Amino acid sequence: MISNRDQRSPVCHVVAMPYPGRGHINPMMTLCKLLTSQKTDILITFVVTEEWFGFIGSEVTQDNIRLATIPNVVPSELVRAADMYCFIEAIMTKMEAPFERLMDRLEPPPSLIVADTFLPWAVRVGNRMSIPAASFWPMPASFFSVFQHFHLLAENGHFPVDLLERGNERVDYIPGVSSTRLADLPHFISGISPNILHHIHEDFSWVPKAQYLLFPSIYELEPQVIDVLRSIFSLPIYTIGPLIPYIKSNYHPSAGIDYLQWLDSQPCSSVLYISMGSFLSFSGAQMDEIAGGLRLSRVRFIWVARGETDRLKDACGDMGLVVPWCEQLRVLCHSNVGGFLTHCGWNSVREGVFAGVPFLTFPLRMDQGMVSKMIVEDWKVGWRLRKAEDKMDHLVTSEEIAGLAQTFMDLEDDEGREMRRRARELKQICHGAIEEGGSSQTNINAFVGDIFQGHA
Repeated sequence: MISNRDQRSPVCHVVAMPYPGRGHINPMMTLCKLLTSQKTDILITFVVTEEWFGFIGSEVTQDNIRLATIPNVVPSELVRAADMYCFIEAIMTKMEAPFERLMDRLEPPPSLIVADTFLPWAVRVGNRMSIPAASFWPMPASFFSVFQHFHLLAENGHFPVDLLERGNERVDYIPGVSSTRLADLPHFISGISPNILHHIHEDFSWVPKAQYLLFPSIYELEPQVIDVLRSIFSLPIYTIGPLIPYIKSNYHPSAGIDYLQWLDSQPCSSVLYISMGSFLSFSGAQMDEIAGGLRLSRVRFIWVARGETDRLKDACGDMGLVVPWCEQLRVLCHSNVGGFLTHCGWNSVREGVFAGVPFLTFPLRMDQGMVSKMIVEDWKVGWRLRKAEDKMDHLVTSEEIAGLAQTFMDLEDDEGREMRRRARELKQICHGAIEEGGSSQTNINAFVGDIFQGHA
């Protein structure tokens, strides 16, 4: 199925193929909106499963972005976390054929495929159909380098490895990546299914066969690793971040929105914003400890807790709000928000950097440990909620959370003041990158120019 959109003789037709997960679909959609904002004669066909069409169909309102669907050949989003092996296997083996059939039907003929790096078959389809492809990596470039140089972990005796025993050992041999604890690397270095490892190798084997490599990062946030990757690959590498839905500066956000009206009434930089993502989740026991910590700390807060708002409202006390959803970027940019307790999802962290807030980090899996390390050790704009010596399954107590939250939100604390100054610096770097002549805007212009040059 292809949704109806106005198709007034576009010059260039881009097909976007995101990995079927919210943390991948959102930045891909933001990229598509960014491309169409640069040139009016770009048509985007955004390909999702029928299930995801039901989730996001009403969110797409631009005339030059249309949705197209392939059948539900992968497990439902609602249950995929229960069996990630089955989900990954389906993504790698069952999506390529319906995608290629869709490509054959599309009008006008596609000029470019932009596909998530975890969908290598999309590059393969492009190669077969003589359509250029851009590989879009939705995580930090530093995390890409870990996968690109995964063999170095085995060569240095760090794969497989017992993270409970050796998690605090440092890895200092991944090109472009500063010294990192083993515990902050992908959790599966402790052991991974050979089939999944094979799929990861396949993902990366197809990157050089694409024509472009795109990162939603900002060059100034990861300069060493971007330089390394540019020295390795012959294809153009573009950093186009922060790749988030920017706020219109003249838009007044609060009218009729309860949580924003409450936020307006709080003191400047006094509110801790809390969000733990939409996919992986903490245990019920850990959520209870967070709630107890907020109650003990007497810190003002807004907590986005999907599906658990009623239970947590009673446990958190009366200093803040527990809501099922909010416009995160608008909240983070509010002057009365003074910190962000986050699971370190890359999309959320880029929004926090854009907003200039410091972070309390509480990572779970995948790239989140490395993102936490970048925040705390490289950028120095946050603190870890879990102590470095604690194991990943350690239950952080309400007393620990309360004490750290109080110090973190104390605007008179010397260490906190320096952290906030650095967060403001990163905000300026981020905003400078998207201004005309900035690194990201220059890369976006170059990528769009390449698209049209190849289309001509």
